[in-house]
Amino acid sequence: MVVTVRSLGLGGISGYEVSAECFLSGGLPAFDVVGLPDAAVREARERVRAAVKNCGARFPVSRITVNLAPAGQKKAGTFYDLPIFVGILAASGEVPPLPPDAAFVGELSLTGALRRVNGVLPMALAARAAGIRQLFVPAENAAEATLAGGLTVYGVPDVQTLTAHLRGREALSPAPVWTPGGDEVSLPDLRDVMGQENVKRALEIAAAGGHNLLLIGPPGAGKSMLAKRLPSILPDMTREEALTVSGVWSVAGLTDPRHPLLTRRPFRSPHHTASASAVIGGGPAMRPGEVSLASSGVLFLDELPEFRRDVLEALRQPLEEGEVTISRAGGTLRLPARFQLVCAMNPCRCGWRGHPAGKCTCSDREVERYVEKISGPLLDRMDLHVSVPSVEYEALRRREAPESSAEVKRRVDAARGVQAARFAGTDTICNAQMPPDQVGGFCALDAAGEKLLRAAFERMGLTARSHDRILRVARTIADLDGASEIGPAHLAEAIQFRNTDILKG
Repeated sequence: MVVTVRSLGLGGISGYEVSAECFLSGGLPAFDVVGLPDAAVREARERVRAAVKNCGARFPVSRITVNLAPAGQKKAGTFYDLPIFVGILAASGEVPPLPPDAAFVGELSLTGALRRVNGVLPMALAARAAGIRQLFVPAENAAEATLAGGLTVYGVPDVQTLTAHLRGREALSPAPVWTPGGDEVSLPDLRDVMGQENVKRALEIAAAGGHNLLLIGPPGAGKSMLAKRLPSILPDMTREEALTVSGVWSVAGLTDPRHPLLTRRPFRSPHHTASASAVIGGGPAMRPGEVSLASSGVLFLDELPEFRRDVLEALRQPLEEGEVTISRAGGTLRLPARFQLVCAMNPCRCGWRGHPAGKCTCSDREVERYVEKISGPLLDRMDLHVSVPSVEYEALRRREAPESSAEVKRRVDAARGVQAARFAGTDTICNAQMPPDQVGGFCALDAAGEKLLRAAFERMGLTARSHDRILRVARTIADLDGASEIGPAHLAEAIQFRNTDILKG
């Protein structure tokens, strides 16, 4: 007899339907799993055998063959334990025929308890698309699975409870749909930062237009402190953005069972020793990297020149396209990577170049070698180059409270509202994402602006990319100012934040 149990698998960060076909036949007792299983799936045989015996059911003494279809797609992970377990019980008559619209996902322990698995959210979304209406998952994954909507989700603590439900003895209660609570930790606030008004202004512009940001200054000036406060002034995520980034985090195993949906924009700060696979994604398991985990949020690279050159150069494609494509012998994986890049660096290796105290011990050639670690094409993709000077004593002892993140965010939200109306009906979300044709249409300059930009272009040796990025930043500054047209003052401020001379000390 063949019993087919509906289940789900993961391909990258997307789910797809998998059928576990269980066949009991005569012959010498054996237990085989086919359908391109990896080692974790093959080991399910022993977990399932122990769980069947520990739940009080009879393990069939026959030849057992389980086929995971589609058989041509490699199966990895431990979430096939539960469908194999249910299929064997149904094929041996231990439980009644299964509902045709039910699917099962979960890892078994030897005692029969169900353990949490990664990637439940994208699998639940795939289940809904496949017409599945009942989804049985480990109890710890139930809240996450309800985010997909359109499903009756059952959180299963152990196989004893599941078999009682399937036999009609004691029904499981559907998991309630998870909704955000009010117990989230507050974000770092800009009111904690004394002084640095010019840098705060750059953060506001970056948040309002989605622009990349480079902070350059000596140690202790507050570069990291300021960067960590950028998420507090970014616009709230849409439901679609939250589901996408939560799905990536779910596959990576980073979601909190109590808060499965990311309601705040992510902030990722990898160490400068991180490899290209860790930052971009890939590796043997084809896992999402930091650029995907930071999607819809901020990727912060502190000590930028200390990162390996191949890591920094690999950022260029996702910065331009908003996604990362990973090609390996086993296939091609596309992951979201629409993030804001914020980088921080010292002006030289010792960090004190240009400091009034005269502490710098680096020669001009050493400073050049230090800055040359960052390629021109990567610097060209940074919209705002901001000098972060040491904070003066008077600013530290100032009594009046600085402006809070909530106050800045109101201006950012207003500017984003203008951009939402401007780009309605297009794929563009914010000014930083404008393609060249929109730059030409929405960033027109008057005669004074044209003269100013021409002078800056020739004096600073700008590229075509730099030209467009200055216009995008100027458009954002005008939006913050409530102006329908870009004025000379808006353009001048954008050019000021493009000054690469600060890299020369």
